[in-house]
Amino acid sequence: MNVQQKTPEKIGSVLIISAILIGLFVLWGVLSPGTLQSAADSGLGWMIENFGWFYMLSTAFFVLFVIAIALSPFGRMRLGKPDERPEYTWYSWIGMLFAAGIGVGFVFWGVAEPVLYYIDTPMGYTPETEQAAAAGLRYGVYHWALHPWAIFSIVGLTLAYVQFRKDRPALISSAFYPLLGDRVNGWTGRSIDILAVIATCTGVATTFGLSALQITGGLSYISAIPNNVWTQITIIAVVTVLFMISAGKGVDKGIKKLSNINLAVAGLLLLFVIIVGPTLFILENFVTTLGGYITNVASMSLTMTPFSESTWLGTNTIFFWAWHIAWAPFMGLFIARISRGRTIREFMAGVLLVPSLLAVLWFTTFGGTALNLEISGQAPIADLVMSNVELALFATLGELPLSMITNILAVIVILIFFITSADSASYVLGAMTSHGSLNPKLSVKLLWGFLIAGTASVLLISGGGGLDALQTASIIAALPFAVIMIIMIISVLVMLGRDFKLEGKKTRKKRVIQLKKEIKEEFLDDVREEVYEELRDEVKEEMIEEMKEEVKEEMIEEMKEEVYEEMKEDFYEEIKEDIYQELDIDKDKKK
Repeated sequence: MNVQQKTPEKIGSVLIISAILIGLFVLWGVLSPGTLQSAADSGLGWMIENFGWFYMLSTAFFVLFVIAIALSPFGRMRLGKPDERPEYTWYSWIGMLFAAGIGVGFVFWGVAEPVLYYIDTPMGYTPETEQAAAAGLRYGVYHWALHPWAIFSIVGLTLAYVQFRKDRPALISSAFYPLLGDRVNGWTGRSIDILAVIATCTGVATTFGLSALQITGGLSYISAIPNNVWTQITIIAVVTVLFMISAGKGVDKGIKKLSNINLAVAGLLLLFVIIVGPTLFILENFVTTLGGYITNVASMSLTMTPFSESTWLGTNTIFFWAWHIAWAPFMGLFIARISRGRTIREFMAGVLLVPSLLAVLWFTTFGGTALNLEISGQAPIADLVMSNVELALFATLGELPLSMITNILAVIVILIFFITSADSASYVLGAMTSHGSLNPKLSVKLLWGFLIAGTASVLLISGGGGLDALQTASIIAALPFAVIMIIMIISVLVMLGRDFKLEGKKTRKKRVIQLKKEIKEEFLDDVREEVYEELRDEVKEEMIEEMKEEVKEEMIEEMKEEVYEEMKEDFYEEIKEDIYQELDIDKDKKK
């Protein structure tokens, strides 16, 4: 029986335990946000100091692995049965990739990161110089292009393969079935799933908070709405209601439609900034940043600062790698859900290359425009980034024509990203806590939606760094999941290797059967030709004989008639002569 089709009615232990742990963590944040922040900061500092090298090395390996797997013979294999085809169109699929939540990161950091790195530069650059501006764009792209999508694609590839090829449940633990066997159905598998649920819930709750901050900041920038915690709570409440409506419609009618709309609106906003902004500056930066990124991505991926006390790498690059890994269970499971039927090569092209190119375009457009405003002295974007980072995008758009319209469009983009992030997150968490059902109950999805919204809300109300502590905690949870991802790679290679050999055997068998069929057909054709030639010769000889007989008979008949006529004439002449002779005799007697 197909394991995915099971829809157990009873509440699983993964849901109960993870909900309790998240509840306790949130309670800690509400009662004592200061101590939670202190403990989380200490944990993060310890992790970056001792395992920074591990994050740098593992993420670089992830990029190499996904490129190698796409180019290898494995790339022809499908995420599903061999005869399955993609469930969604290319446009809808790409739209839903961003809807899963990473689009919020593009919008939030697209302006902020390049400007931030222009002021607080990577090691080896002088702040507020042309080189610092170029490095700011390059590192912004570096943090949101190949590396995060390689992380997401590994989890997505593995889960899509075990779900749709091996008919396993939509659970992180399912990826380890080739290595652990039936133990994934016990507490070993449940522990993996609980860790994934906690990392996902805390990471998504952080995004809820950040999205609420940016939407509130945008509304306060274009209207008289105050930028305070109660506005943020109101935004979360409104989004929760809208997300409930979307969740009730399901993936096809909810997330898919919203994603298509949002991709169009975001594309319109991007195109507008390119046209009315410093167009030539943006285009030149696009080419320069893309070239610099391709040229320097290897050195940036494998560079640390062992001979200096610089903390920039830890607080920026390693921080982002850990954050993306914390997002991997959520992004991976959702990407897997929407990628059924695609080949591995097509999957990697869509998940790795398209978002990376869009990251280059988005960061050079919005970040480049902000840098142009900062460097030319038209607007103090850098000061705003250092004090109120959520206002950076709106301040940049405010310096361009039709700023009111574009700021409203920006709020709409963030709002829809917010809704689709909540919807996709509740779907993923519902699947992970419903024994891997691809169609979790609406009640379970709504439960997780309320838990996430509640977590973000109470930590915003508590103040004192509660939301920052939650974000930090989710990043700390990424360390064990990074190890899980490495084991996941081993697991998917085992599965791919076995199935590739099996497919090879089936292909060879089909070829042998086809070859035998072709040889048989050729042999039959040869025999048919030989028999035909022989029959033709025989028939030809028979026809010649028959024709000879017919001609002979005809000739005999003709000759018979001629002989008859001749004999008749001769006979007539003889009779005639006899008569004449008799007549002559009679005459003589009379005389």
